[in-house]
Amino acid sequence: MNVLEIKNLTKKFGDFIAVDNMSLNVQEGEIFGFLGSNGAGKSTTINLVSGLLRNNGGEIMILGKSIASESKFAKMNIGIVPQDLAIYEDMTAYENVRFFAGLYGLRGAELKERAEEALDFVGLLDKQKSYPKNFSGGMKRRLNIACAIAHRPKLIIMDEPTVGIDPQSRNYILNSVRKLNEMGCTIIYTSHYMEEVEEICTRIAIVDHGKVIAEGTKEQLKTIITDTKDIWVEVKTAENLDESALKKIKGVNSISLEENTVKINSQTEVNNLNQIIQFFMNHGMEIRSLQEQAPNLETVFLTLTGRNLRD
Repeated sequence: MNVLEIKNLTKKFGDFIAVDNMSLNVQEGEIFGFLGSNGAGKSTTINLVSGLLRNNGGEIMILGKSIASESKFAKMNIGIVPQDLAIYEDMTAYENVRFFAGLYGLRGAELKERAEEALDFVGLLDKQKSYPKNFSGGMKRRLNIACAIAHRPKLIIMDEPTVGIDPQSRNYILNSVRKLNEMGCTIIYTSHYMEEVEEICTRIAIVDHGKVIAEGTKEQLKTIITDTKDIWVEVKTAENLDESALKKIKGVNSISLEENTVKINSQTEVNNLNQIIQFFMNHGMEIRSLQEQAPNLETVFLTLTGRNLRD
């Protein structure tokens, strides 16, 4: 089931086309990475999905219902964690969550329960009477998340939720993303930290000039730019290397030797690492180190867009 479906979405600002006939689907249970450099159309798309902007063309569906005709239904099922903190410094943590949850129609005992539940989830229940002005950057980010999840949305959009915080808080938030996903939430995740996206996202879309230029799992995206990988094996001595025998291993394309490091180029789709290791052992060649060099997501992004993610 598609939690989010975008069909031929277009948004213009005067003569500038920010979102250009974009189409994509986010399926139930996914952690969907949404990547794009500044000005690529990513933030505009998020604002269109969340109802902060109106489109010039196309359609956005949340759980099968158009946000144009079912805007209240859409908003009730979306939680937004914005890049810019959306919390009030002069209200306690509990009052912040209660206020935002109240906007979704929660009242009375249910509102109190949901607010406390959200604060407990982000590890701030013991700080519910404290004011955010006294919080660290990481605590403020976690409170931001609590405000977005108290109404139990089906789709959560997280826009740079770990920007500007310490590594410990960052790990806490990443673990929270996983837990939310395990609890049944579908998540759209944007980040300038490519390693985060590689670590937690099940599928990824790369946006450039208002269009989705690539989409798939991280493994599928990597095959767009290359179908090979490099395996570097450092041995005690490579004097007795039988290159012709090594080349007979399935998937091996070529071999080069640099001092005592054997550099093997192999097909990505062939899982032959065990055979390669066994080859060296059978030939009495002591392995000192082994590295598998494959393109990472950042390499894919740079190759496809020609720009750094932070540009």
